Amino acid sequence: MMVNNVLRIEFIHLMSTLTKVNYYITFICFLFCAEVAVSQKALPADRTRVIVTTDGEIDDECSLVRFLLYANEWDIEGIVTSSSQYHWQGHKWAGDDWAMPYLEAYETVYPNLLKHDIRYPSPAYLKQRTLLGNVESEGEMEKITPGAELITKVLLDETDDRPIWLQAWGGTNTIARALKTIEEKHPEKMGYVANKIRLYLIWEQDETYQQYIKPQWGKYNILTINSDQFIAYFYNWKQFLPKEQQEFLVGSWMKPNILEGHGELCSLYKAHDNGDFRSEGDSPAFLHTIPTGLRSLESPDYGGWGGRYINIRSNTWTDKVDEPGYTYPEGRWWTKNAWGRNRMKLEIPDDTLLTNYMKPMWQWIEPIQNDFASRADWCVKSCEEANHPPVVVLKNKLNKMLRPGKKIKLSAKGTFDPDKDELTYKWWVYEDAGTYHGNIFIQNAEEQFASFSVPADAKSGETIHIICEVTDKGTPSLTRYQRIIIRIK
Repeated sequence: MMVNNVLRIEFIHLMSTLTKVNYYITFICFLFCAEVAVSQKALPADRTRVIVTTDGEIDDECSLVRFLLYANEWDIEGIVTSSSQYHWQGHKWAGDDWAMPYLEAYETVYPNLLKHDIRYPSPAYLKQRTLLGNVESEGEMEKITPGAELITKVLLDETDDRPIWLQAWGGTNTIARALKTIEEKHPEKMGYVANKIRLYLIWEQDETYQQYIKPQWGKYNILTINSDQFIAYFYNWKQFLPKEQQEFLVGSWMKPNILEGHGELCSLYKAHDNGDFRSEGDSPAFLHTIPTGLRSLESPDYGGWGGRYINIRSNTWTDKVDEPGYTYPEGRWWTKNAWGRNRMKLEIPDDTLLTNYMKPMWQWIEPIQNDFASRADWCVKSCEEANHPPVVVLKNKLNKMLRPGKKIKLSAKGTFDPDKDELTYKWWVYEDAGTYHGNIFIQNAEEQFASFSVPADAKSGETIHIICEVTDKGTPSLTRYQRIIIRIK
C-alpha cells in the first residue's frame, strides 16, 4: 500500500513521542487509517480549511464537543471566541477561556482517537490556535485582538491558496475586524483574500456583516451562506421535528451513545438533566464541511448534512421559503425576520410548512447522530471494537452529459468497508437539488449495480442528481455517499 508522503511525515513525528510498546500498536492503526484516508482522497492537498468564531453560548459548547470529534477531517486554522447579540463580556458571558476545559478533555481522549485516524491534530496545536477575539460588546470591531490577528494572518498567507470556511457561530465582528485590517494595511491583497473566503453564518448575530463586510467586500462576491435552517438543531426541536428523527435526540439514545462511558470529552456535553439533546444550533456550519461524499462544498444548493440553500441575490445563499408570495427581506437575516424563526413563534400545531422548511437539514439526523456515536466510541474503544464509515467508490463519472432516453448503468463496484461489515445500497434521486422534476425510476435501486433511463421529456440544461447511499451493518450503522450529476444535452 502506498502512503501519502505528508501522512508519512506526520507518522514519523508521532512515533518519536511514543513508547516502544505503543509504537507497534500505533503503526498498525496508522496503516489502517492511512489506507482509509487515501481511499477517500482525504489527503492534505484536498482537506478543507476552517476557522470557527463562536460566542460560547451553551449550544456552542455542545457543538464544540462534536466539532473536536471531527477535528481529523479538516485543517483547523483557528477557534476564536467572539461576541454576538446574545453574549459578550459582562452579559451572559461564558468566560474568556470557556473553550479550554473542552480542549483539555480532548487531550485525555486524543491518544485513543489517534488509533482511529492519525490525522487528529494534537491538543497543543489546537490550544495555540484557540484565541480571544472581539468580545467587549455586541458588534465591537475596532479593537485589534489576538483572534482577529490570527484570522488576518491566515487569510494573507500566500503559501496556501486553498479556500477557508469562516464559520460564524456567533457574530461576524471578529471576522470583520480581520478584514478591516487587511483593507487598511494590505488593500492590494483584498481580491486575493476574498477569493479564498467562504462564509457560513448562523444568522447575522450582529450588524457588522451589513455595516462593514457587505459594503466594503461585497464587490468580490464572497460566497455567503446565511442559515436559518439551523433551528432544526435548536432548543425547540421537539416542537417541529418528525418523531422518527426525535428518537436520535432523546435521553434514551443520548445517554448510552454519547453521554455515558465515552470518556471525558463526551462527559462534558451539556445535554438536559434527563439526557435529552439540548441544542447544537451552530453545528450545521461544520456539518456542511464534513467530507461525506455528498459534494455539498461545490454549491450550497446541492444539499448535505449542513442543509441546502438557494441563491437569493448575488453572493447570498439562504433558506428556501415555500410560503406563497414570500419576499426575502433586504439586509440582515436574523432572529427578527428569518422566516423559520418567526414561524416557530406562532406555535402552529403540526406545522407542515415549517417542518418541510427544515427538511434539508433534519432528513440527515439519523446518519449524523449515528456518526456522532461512532466518534464517541473512538474516544474509548480500539479500532477492532469501534465502527468506521464505508468508503464509497463509483465506476461512473461524477458529472455526465446525457441525452433524453439514454440508459445509464450505475456501479458502486470497489466500495468497501474498513471493518469488513456487510453493506447495504440505496440509489435515489435528490429531487430538490436537481432542476428536472419529473418521475425517474431506478432499477435495482437497493443493489450495488443499478440503472435508469433519462426521461424523454427532460429538457436541455436540466440536471438530475443521483445519490449512491451506502450504509454498513456495524454498530452504530454508518453511512457515506457519492453523487452523480447528470446534465441533459
